[in-house]
Parts: sequence; C-alpha cells; structure tokens
Amino acid sequence: MDLITNKESCFALVTSCTLFLLIVLLLSLNKSSKSKSKSKCPPGPRNVPIISTMLWLMKSTLEIESAVKLLCLKYGQIITLYIASYPIIFISSRTLAHEALVQNGTLFADRPKPLLTAKILTNNRYNVSSGCYGPTWRILRRNMTSHILNLSRSKDFSQARKWALDMLLKDLRLREASTIKAMDHFRFSMFSLLVFMCFGDKFNESEISEIEALQRRLLTSFNRFFILDFCWHSVTRILFCNRWNELYDLKKKREELLLPYIKARKKRADLHGLMDKTPSDGSTKMFTSYVDTLLTLELPDDGGSTTTAKRKLSEEELVNLCSEFLNAGTDTTSAALQWIIANLVKYPHIQVKLFEEIKGVIPEHSAEVAEDELSKMPYLKAVVLEGLRRHPPSHFVLPHAVTQEVELGGYTVHKNAIINFMVAEMGLDPTVWENPKQFEPERFLSIQGSEEFDITGSREIKMMPFGAGRRMCPGFGLALLHLEYFVANLVWNFEWTALEGDEVDLTEKQEFSIVMKHPLHACISPRQTK
Repeated sequence: MDLITNKESCFALVTSCTLFLLIVLLLSLNKSSKSKSKSKCPPGPRNVPIISTMLWLMKSTLEIESAVKLLCLKYGQIITLYIASYPIIFISSRTLAHEALVQNGTLFADRPKPLLTAKILTNNRYNVSSGCYGPTWRILRRNMTSHILNLSRSKDFSQARKWALDMLLKDLRLREASTIKAMDHFRFSMFSLLVFMCFGDKFNESEISEIEALQRRLLTSFNRFFILDFCWHSVTRILFCNRWNELYDLKKKREELLLPYIKARKKRADLHGLMDKTPSDGSTKMFTSYVDTLLTLELPDDGGSTTTAKRKLSEEELVNLCSEFLNAGTDTTSAALQWIIANLVKYPHIQVKLFEEIKGVIPEHSAEVAEDELSKMPYLKAVVLEGLRRHPPSHFVLPHAVTQEVELGGYTVHKNAIINFMVAEMGLDPTVWENPKQFEPERFLSIQGSEEFDITGSREIKMMPFGAGRRMCPGFGLALLHLEYFVANLVWNFEWTALEGDEVDLTEKQEFSIVMKHPLHACISPRQTK
C-alpha cells in the first residue's frame, strides 16, 4: 500500500511539474508574440540553440560571407543570424549603411562588449579601434588623428616614408634576377614605416623583425584563443590551461619588447626636445612620433567626464596603444598594395598607362616619385581606388553596437544589437558600378569629373573600404597617401611581369585581412629608360 502511495505521489509531482513548465512556456510564447507584434526584427533563418552556433563557428569569414549573400537573396538586405548564441544583424545595402553610419552615426557608434580574451589582449578595450564610445575614446582618437594621421602633418613623416621606400627598392634590386614573393617585401616595408612613425626613429632590420614577429603572432592568435571564451571560463581554465598560459605569456612578451622602446623615446625626448632640434650625436632629427603624443596625453581619471581630475597613461596602456598602431596599418595596407600590383601584373596595359602618366609628370632621370607630384596623377589615384573597391582589405567592418533602440529599413534594431556591414558587397553593387567585377580604373576618372571621389561616404556610400561615419578608419587619408606613393615608385622603378606560363590568381583567402590565396610571385626588371 505504501508503495502504491509513493508511486501516486511521484506521478502527481511529475504531472504538476510538467503542467507548470507548460504554463510557463505558453506564457513565454505569448509574451514573445506580443513583443514581436510591437516590434519587427530583421528576418533570418531559424535559430536552433547550440546547433546553430556550432554550425556558424565552424565556418571561416569568407564562408559566412557566402552564406549571408544567399540569405540576403531570400530575406532581404538586412538579416539576423545567431552566431555564438547571440543575434548579429548583417547589412548589405549601401543606402541602409549610409542611414545607419552617417545619418544616425551616434546611435551606431559603439562596439559590442568584448570577449574575455580580447579584453585581456586589448587592456579592456583601451584603444581606438574597439574602445567603448565615449569621452575617453574621443580623446584617444582625436590624439591619433590630429597629431599623427592628419594629412596636414604628412610632411612630418616624409623622411620615414622615404626611408621605408629606399629599403624596399634596395631589397628588390638585390632580387632582380629572381622571382620575388611580393607580400613579404611589402609587409616588412609597411611595418618598418609604422615602427618609425610610432617610436620616432630608424630601427635596424633585426629589431624590426623581432617586433613584427610578435605583432604578427598577436594578429593570428585571436582565433586560437577564441575557444577559451566558448564556454565557462572555470572549465576552460582546467581543460585549456596551457592555452591560457600562452595568452598571458604573449601579453607579457609584448610589454617586455615594446616598453623599453617607449622608455628610450621618453628619455631622448627629455634630453633633446622635439621637432626642430637635431641631436648632437648626429642621429635622426627629432619629430613628434605617436609615442610622444601618448606620453603627454592626459585622460579623465575616472574615464568619464572631461571635467574630472586628469591622469597620464599607464605603461600597460602605452604598450597596448602602440601595439594597436603597429598592427592597424600594416596588414591592411600591405594587402591592398599586393592586390593593386597583382592587377597591374595581370593587366599589363593598365601598368603601361600608369607608367606613361608618371613619365609625363616627373623629370626623366628622377630616382623617386616625390610626394608632392602625386596630386598631378589622376590615373594613379584611380588605380588605387579601383584596387580598394575590387579588393577591400576586409569584407566586413569591425562590428558596431547600437546605443539605443532604433528603426532601420522598416525593422526594429534593439539597444546593444550587434551590426555588421558587408563592405565587399557594396563595392560590387551593379546599380552603381558597371561591370563591377572587372578591374577598370577608368571608371573613377569619369566619376570624379570636377570633384574628387568621396571615399568617406558622407554624401552617399558607393564603397566603404575604410568604413564610414564616426567609426571610420581614422587613417584612411594616410593609407591612400602610402598606397599612391608606393605604387607610383614601384611602377616607376620596375616593370612587373607574371612568371612565364603562370596566370595571376586573384582568389581570396581570409587571414587577418583578405589576402591572395596564392600570393603574388612576379618577375621584376629595372626600367632601362624612364
């Protein structure tokens, strides 16, 4: 009898629990349907918890992009996907991108909350690229743009560009009789230039190589450490303790490597001053480097209102900001340079036309295309812009986060929603670009007419290789200058040709930026008559 009573009690308990769960589920569904009736979120494929996340995380960026393109054909130009268990909105429309980033720029100017490993490597987002939108971020960005990246200050770094170019040309001349792997030379040259701009001095090749190797490791390690954020940290610290140690060791090595250069620059600046003074030891003339601006920068002590007490940057913050500066402009610019040169090799008639333009502008026996001559070369600018349109270094901008609920394209975008914009797709819009997949620099000559093409997208977004709005890449102007300067000098000094029997393959591959799956190998020969 007691056994029967116990069974009945258990049955009653299970039944009660089941009914309770059903009621909760029905109430939840009802609440959800009421919520959806009030706000219409961007459509997308059905989310199956855990399974959907696993399927998306197994894909590369290019595979996700291909999937998003297909989904946009089905759902429209603004869709929602569930990646890593939370919704991410993808926008492929250039008009919606303009509405969000330019017309409603403040609302779309934040960044998503970072994962723990990203917080560790970026000193809790204490930088310009991923920093939280607010007073501290504005100060850091303004410091970088006004003192370093502003084109009015470009002449301050002309000696740095000439030094990096001379190193590159010298290195290439040593390999004139052999095949060169272009990207290796381009990346080292760009990195050398940024090291000079960051620390204000010429480093030797071994020092540059050491810094480059560490920074490269930082760039390529984010995917390796991503698994540490995938489940509870208490679990990953046991299962992946070696990888956690690797993460902290990498951060420590970065500080050990960069901090002595920062301290040396401070000591030298204290002794000699800046800009107009030449050290008595005959070394490089001092000018304001990025480190110099950071050493004198003052921030609100609480990270909030600019009226509060001020403080200087800590050593850890200095290292993080220098690391960001070195990485931000190296990989993207060198990748863009490789894409442009690859197209000049693939389409020799374009290279010939560019060379003839340069020849018509600079003196016949000049060893270098000077910076002040670049503005006289519209076809050069068109070649660079076409390279950025056809092969943007990144197919997505860094994700944006919404600061408050907003309507976009007839849909509700909730506060803190994560938004991504499909850069490459916008540059291939057939309603803007005729034969969009063809490499045709002439299209920019007809577009420009009496005014220069608006790369910022402030009036209308036609392409956005540097993003747009308040979070647009602050170095876009300097990047264009570097690309024009290096492309012009590489074409002026060498004829670039494909290997015999080899077709230049423009297939893409995802690394930190979008690079050539089969890196450019080319033959170079010096220009006999200029």
